[in-house]
Amino acid sequence: MYMVQAVINISEHTNRILSILKAKYGLKDKSESIDLMAEQYEEDVLEPELRPSYVRKMRRRMKEKTIKVGTIENLRKRYDSKMKKQKQ
Repeated sequence: MYMVQAVINISEHTNRILSILKAKYGLKDKSESIDLMAEQYEEDVLEPELRPSYVRKMRRRMKEKTIKVGTIENLRKRYDSKMKKQKQ
């Protein structure tokens, strides 16, 4: 994995939070604390369609064979029966 180095300015409060995360999760350094915060931010704040994993998933789905259902009635017939079978 390619690592990027950065010199950053953070407040004393942020520094304390990074230290707490480092201790709580047994991380090696504050860089790992920042990585953990970024992962949690991605999960909690970013909308799913912006996540790289979501984009990859949708690209795979775009390559899948499509199913022609025609009318809404045909769609309901096809999927209502499948939903009933799953509930049983």
